[in-house]
Amino acid sequence: MKGIVRKADITLDLAQSVLEAGLRHARDSDLLMNIAVVDAGSNLTTFARMDGAWLGSIDIAITKARTARYFDMETAQLSPMAQPGAPLHHIEFSNGGLITFPGGIPLQLEDGAVAGAIGVSGGSVEEDQAVAEAGTRAFQEAIAG
Repeated sequence: MKGIVRKADITLDLAQSVLEAGLRHARDSDLLMNIAVVDAGSNLTTFARMDGAWLGSIDIAITKARTARYFDMETAQLSPMAQPGAPLHHIEFSNGGLITFPGGIPLQLEDGAVAGAIGVSGGSVEEDQAVAEAGTRAFQEAIAG
């Protein structure tokens, strides 16, 4: 219908499988992580805080997921653009707060539509990114059938 946008959205079951894949990777890597999955509207769908994971990383994981969805790009891609002198410097102060370092990845369907995002925090930015990538791989495998 003209004027109607069809919205892709992650299901709870799929969000939980993305979360579980991230948790498996974190456990296998001896990491303590907070992992969040948001839907297409940036609403928290599922979340886990591993026993002993930093309390301060709860909000960071959720905000990374929301940031990835708000801009439909990995938070790692935003980072260089948010540095002093770069075109998006201080963007992290918009939208009630954003996170512009690695660990947030949009969950994209084959047609390019974004169904949600994953955000991870608790380790180094490289570790956060690796756990988010594990969750993203589970998403891609699930939608591929």
